Amino acid sequence: MKYRDFGKTGLKVSEVGFGGWAIGGNEHGNSYGPTDDKVSIDAIHKAIDLGCNFFDTADVYGWGHSEELLGKALKGKRDHLIIATKVGSDFYQGAGFQTFTPDYVRYAFEKSLQRLKTDYIDVYQLHNPSLRILNRPETYEVLQELKKEGKIRAWGVSIFDPIEGLTALKIGQPDSIQVAFNLFNIKPAEELFPKADDVGCAIIAREALANGFLTGKFEPGAKFESGDIRHNWPKDYLLARILATQKLKFMARKHRSMTQAALRFALHNEHIAVVLSGAKTPEQIEENLAASDSPAFSPEELQEIANLREKGFKK
Repeated sequence: MKYRDFGKTGLKVSEVGFGGWAIGGNEHGNSYGPTDDKVSIDAIHKAIDLGCNFFDTADVYGWGHSEELLGKALKGKRDHLIIATKVGSDFYQGAGFQTFTPDYVRYAFEKSLQRLKTDYIDVYQLHNPSLRILNRPETYEVLQELKKEGKIRAWGVSIFDPIEGLTALKIGQPDSIQVAFNLFNIKPAEELFPKADDVGCAIIAREALANGFLTGKFEPGAKFESGDIRHNWPKDYLLARILATQKLKFMARKHRSMTQAALRFALHNEHIAVVLSGAKTPEQIEENLAASDSPAFSPEELQEIANLREKGFKK
């Protein structure tokens, strides 16, 4: 496992991190299918054994369950590990509520501490705030206060669109920005990544496997059971993702699986501090983390990827 600087925070993070969305389970229909808690904890322990020190989750994943599992799994190992979690989805009221008021952030923060069985959080992130929220300087004040109080070591924002990250950089000056980045979506690299790098803001890249499609394990007609977030996605979208991935299978070769190739693509960007990889089993996380030591892309492979992107991943 290789390690990178986490912006200007002084933290050193494994370049491949553990994404905790999937282990939250599918009870509330906002995850990636059924899970087994014992297997999930085994996966976390396997990640630690293989040198992963960055664990990202959110309070809303499994409505607290992902944090609870991390709290159990990391007991006695906390001091040398980095926990990142998120706030803003007020599932205490039910699905669909978002709140970023100072009182709510502090309330949710204390709940996260309890579930994670810790007295501090390394990286505390606003979870998918709107551009309107990000444009308000007062949005960031409670995070700055928590940092001054020693309750968090760094704070950031988890966003959808690069313009949201650019706004946060201008108004709030976060320590980190989390955004989706993968073979199908390189838009954040155009402007957001360089500007974040210029001011020492760490980039956390999520969805490097494009919701699992870039593992290459799905065939046309694949179905997802109820409770899996992909269950209700348009069939045309699912098929397009699967067919596009098939065009990219040339990336897989000796000592580099398709999954590792997808992660390696994100790792190729030097502006990124850590690439998150979701996993539900020890076997999955072992394959994911091996991407750190997998062969780099050749210039010819990178050009072929660029050519396919220009054609919309169609030949």
